Amino acid sequence: MSKIIEGYYYSESHEYVKVEGNVGYVGITDHAQHELGNVVYVDMPEVDDEVTAGDEFGAVESVKAASDLFSPVSGTVLEVNEALEDEPGLVNQDPYANWIMKVELSDSSELDNLMDAAAYKALIGE
Repeated sequence: MSKIIEGYYYSESHEYVKVEGNVGYVGITDHAQHELGNVVYVDMPEVDDEVTAGDEFGAVESVKAASDLFSPVSGTVLEVNEALEDEPGLVNQDPYANWIMKVELSDSSELDNLMDAAAYKALIGE
């Protein structure tokens, strides 16, 4: 059973956004990290990069597969989780604590296009 957090926003490509004010913490869901298996590399954007909702912003590689990451929101990258450069497996331990990028949201109405916890549970069949 995947961990899904109420109050977060979820995309069909299995990224989540935790919103605090006008800042979004973006990472991959617990379901996604289970599907990938042991994560060995996380390709992240640069600070100050502009990301666009629906566009690729990086990738996650595991021993089984590589998966592109698609930004669920648009905005400016404020920070990337540098701990993942040395320890990408942190994503497997707790994908919600180990977000990939922090974004200043340029249009919070985009959140309306994402799923809530109940809709995401239905998507993954839980």
